[in-house]
Amino acid sequence: MASAPSSEPAAQRLAASAPWDAEADDRLVCLAVRDETHDVKTFVLAPKEPRLFAYAPGQFLTFSFEIGTDTIHRCYTISSTPTRPHAVSFTVKRVPGGPVSNWLHDNLKPGDTVRALGPMGDFSCLRHPAQKYLLLSGGSGVTPMMSMARTFHDLAEPRDVAFVHSARTPADIVFRRELETMARLDAGFRFHAVCEADAPNEVWSGPKGRLTLETLRDAVPDFMDREIFVCGPKPYMDAVQALLRQAGFDMARHHQESFDFGELSEAEQAAATDAEKSLDAAPAGGVRTFRVEFAKTRRVLECPETETVLDAARKAGIRLPSSCAKGLCGTCKSKLTKGTVSMTHAGGIRQREIDAGMALLCCSKPTSDLVVER
Repeated sequence: MASAPSSEPAAQRLAASAPWDAEADDRLVCLAVRDETHDVKTFVLAPKEPRLFAYAPGQFLTFSFEIGTDTIHRCYTISSTPTRPHAVSFTVKRVPGGPVSNWLHDNLKPGDTVRALGPMGDFSCLRHPAQKYLLLSGGSGVTPMMSMARTFHDLAEPRDVAFVHSARTPADIVFRRELETMARLDAGFRFHAVCEADAPNEVWSGPKGRLTLETLRDAVPDFMDREIFVCGPKPYMDAVQALLRQAGFDMARHHQESFDFGELSEAEQAAATDAEKSLDAAPAGGVRTFRVEFAKTRRVLECPETETVLDAARKAGIRLPSSCAKGLCGTCKSKLTKGTVSMTHAGGIRQREIDAGMALLCCSKPTSDLVVER
């Protein structure tokens, strides 16, 4: 007769009292993989040695994934709640052609190890205390809002929270059952979904189309009195900003977050075209310009000493992985095989990595000619 699984590991994890410190050990073990929708999965992680996670709801971790022969950095918002500190979760939508999301969905399994840095980020309800909140999310932007909603629910404080999520179809509403349950159990929490179309197996009876001012007023009549947090694709966030300004909302109480690994925007493409025309122009005001070579792609650009390597690359039409552009997330971390930079970061790189010749391109300005291992 097979013996029952031992509860000793769970007991050890629950007895943990020391905090997790990525500087001491950045390895996290995958404990579980959970299907949220047909193309969204949640990955539950914990340190190998039992430790407690401390973070503000809305913050993110930066991961290093070994995919083939490459190490790829990506930042993902924490979708779990700090009120349950023994494990941490991040939730990922499979993106067609996306090298990381597809690898995660197809390969990361319980027992596997990944490396993480953080937590980081200023996007959190805890940094803006209020009695009434409105959480607005579109698509994968639901994850930081879920962390905030779960935190409020667990703390059971007398707080008024409205959550409005925009999805393509009812089948694409991430965390739908949990959010509906929270709304049923907590009189101070309301959840509304807006869907663009019906799902194959469900005709959507709620608000249809995209979020409009009229839809928002119907769902949350007192939205003008609330602290508002927004996360989602850039077009969604731009639309939300426009409708809030149209309503006369106090934008000092509007907070947004986005991590976008998509194509260059039209403005960036236009800037790149302009930059290419002026690469040979003499720098004004005595500003020195340095040669930056990307070793793998063999692309070369000229970067003024007053400009970050990432900004110069974007203007030259060179796509580099980036996210926060503030020296926080580590997504643009790259090896310098030649040259030096002036770097002012915000915690997205360790000193030992700097000593090994790594740099964050988003906050690094050249002080000599450079060769970047990309």
